[in-house]
Amino acid sequence: MNWDDVRIFLAVARTGQILAASKRLGLNHATLSRRLTSLEEALKTRLLIRRPTGCELTAEGEVFLASAERMETEMLAVQANLGHTDAAIAGTVRVGAPDGFGVSFLAPRIGRLIERHPELKIQLVPVPRSFSLSQREADIAITLERPEQGRLVSSKLTDYTLGLYASKTYLEQAGRPDSVEALKLHPRIGYVEDLIFTASLNFSGEIMRSWDASFEISTSIGQTEAVRSGAGIGILHDYIARQYPELIRILPDVSIKRAYWTIYHESARDLVRVRTVADFLQELVSEERRIFL
Repeated sequence: MNWDDVRIFLAVARTGQILAASKRLGLNHATLSRRLTSLEEALKTRLLIRRPTGCELTAEGEVFLASAERMETEMLAVQANLGHTDAAIAGTVRVGAPDGFGVSFLAPRIGRLIERHPELKIQLVPVPRSFSLSQREADIAITLERPEQGRLVSSKLTDYTLGLYASKTYLEQAGRPDSVEALKLHPRIGYVEDLIFTASLNFSGEIMRSWDASFEISTSIGQTEAVRSGAGIGILHDYIARQYPELIRILPDVSIKRAYWTIYHESARDLVRVRTVADFLQELVSEERRIFL
């Protein structure tokens, strides 16, 4: 098996098109297609379904992709050990994150990583109730709790805080509560209770036994927008709420502390692209830790 043919396969698998891969590699379209055929003949299996609109991996192609990426990791490690540290970091890394961290913090900053590694593709997706790192539903997950079981590599990103907020307009109209008990006289915004998939999201229980929200939203960004609109009082992430001058922190002695963790499956430990993204997340949060606390 020719490594160059494997490298071509990786480019096509990642771009989804022979033409795009040929441009990326600087190869003639016909030559690249011929090399793919040669690889399939060597492996005695069909790796790609070729269509006018693009290429799709076969089941065998999916299996070979995992092996090819391990081969790539080994080649990059060899190049690094020999002093060729400029080897390109390429491929797709899917990052699963809570909507507050993913949308408000990470999305505006991820471009820095793409500038460093133009051949790296980042997919930012919301963390659902359950997901599987072993089945590649995410390569890296940012969670609110450190996993206690499973073959996972975990690292703490940062602590962060939440507090009670209302809009200036709302407080001018409804008055400012001076105690937790007084919150009962105001409409409250919170999570949809049956969609709380981890105990760490039950913020309201640490403030009042029964939050009894009049407006329930299943995302932190949605709750922030509702509070901004003057719909009531909510428990918001401080690092998000501080971005909006119209939001006022009330009852400043009431504060909730949580943490973000990065986790990935131990089978991805040797994948250069995954380690690169995980290291970038740590670097990014370290640089801006002050905004979280």
